[in-house]
Amino acid sequence: MLALNFPKYSFRFKNSENKIAVFDELRKKFVVLTPEEWVRQHVVKFLTLDKNYPKNHINVEKQLKLGKLTKRYDAVVFYPDGKIKVVIECKAPHIKITQEVFDQIARYNLSLKADYLMLTNGLEHYFCKLDYKEEKYHFLPEIPDYISSKTSEKQ
Repeated sequence: MLALNFPKYSFRFKNSENKIAVFDELRKKFVVLTPEEWVRQHVVKFLTLDKNYPKNHINVEKQLKLGKLTKRYDAVVFYPDGKIKVVIECKAPHIKITQEVFDQIARYNLSLKADYLMLTNGLEHYFCKLDYKEEKYHFLPEIPDYISSKTSEKQ
């Protein structure tokens, strides 16, 4: 797999039915190693090891209802109260992060109402904070470190 623009992490792999699988620590099982999954696994390691997000506050690959459509988000980070802190969209490294990709995560966030968005293809990372009162988003140089409660983040 391609080296990504993240710190170097260690992963567990296995070969199953002539496909390489990587162990997903959140789902507690081996999953087929696709280019997008490679990015998602790096994002999870980045959030847990470098940004100190608790594993039990991160959810990956879950269904999301958007009107009559059913979609899947790549990952979300929850606050302890269950509200969503970050919505993460992962793309394979060969997929360019375009306005269309940004629109996709923005559509997901219409129902999720996260405080932050993260888009990455493993090579390029974009982070933004949403300002619902002003109906704007602000790009950030990086995603904030984990803070244990929503109120302490606003201080």
